[in-house]
Amino acid sequence: MKAVICTAYGPPDVLQLQEVEKPVPKSDELLIQVHTTAVHSGDRRLRSLDVPALGKLPMRIVVGFKAPRQPILGVVLAGEVVETGSRVEQFKVGDRVYALNGMRFGGYAEYACVKASKCVERMPNNASFVEAASLPFGGTTTLHFLRKAKIEQAKTVLIYGASGAVGSMAVQIAKYYGAHVTAVCRERNFELVRSLGADVVIDYTIDGYDEKLTTYDAVFDAAGKIDKRMARKHVAEHGKFSSVAGQGPASERKEDLVFLNELFEAGRLKAVIDSIYPLEDIVAAHRYVDAGGKAGNVIVTVTQTN
Repeated sequence: MKAVICTAYGPPDVLQLQEVEKPVPKSDELLIQVHTTAVHSGDRRLRSLDVPALGKLPMRIVVGFKAPRQPILGVVLAGEVVETGSRVEQFKVGDRVYALNGMRFGGYAEYACVKASKCVERMPNNASFVEAASLPFGGTTTLHFLRKAKIEQAKTVLIYGASGAVGSMAVQIAKYYGAHVTAVCRERNFELVRSLGADVVIDYTIDGYDEKLTTYDAVFDAAGKIDKRMARKHVAEHGKFSSVAGQGPASERKEDLVFLNELFEAGRLKAVIDSIYPLEDIVAAHRYVDAGGKAGNVIVTVTQTN
């Protein structure tokens, strides 16, 4: 099968399209024919070994010294079940599924194995493969960190990085919970973020933008790039601050995919797609993400579908 191999740590050019052996599912796994995947922060951080200097050696020890031990990146995937392990009961051949495979990666290939008990679920009935691949990373990350920020109790929410893969989900999910949302992003993404439900939108590239912010019940840094001391100034008394940086990894829960399905099928959640690349152009896709400024998800098509 075709797969993109991360041959070393470095710039996007370390990714190479190669022929590799098709995986065989274990008794508790699904073999999925991958139709779509995406380029997310987990993929680019491992590819480039983007960690603080003191963390590079420990990271190499954990994930591989010269190159990733799991050389096929791709934290998310959407596709069709083509084989099930002997102990799998909840899925069958032909099911259209999507998954967050986390540190197992594997999405940058024509076929991938996923444990049936992990973060994999049938796709929303009304979702395309492109839309489905845009949901699990941003959706589960948002749910994890907004729960830390007590979203169910928050009447006002401030979201930094509101136009990214996580931020665009955060705006929509915060609105689902009934919060008044102030979104911080570039001006060119104002229309998008407003269409997702943001009540107030502020351009962070303008000097003094921080002075336009008040205090909020929940403050969420969806990009992990905001000075935490500055952000915490905007947390109301008894409010909560959460960030995708420095607060540990997000949980990967099957029940979160079920929840995302419900929202998507009810029209309460939109897939936000920035651009779509074929697998053969994975280097260009990574270059684009590395450049910054994308809005939503960068999707990669692996297997062509009708």
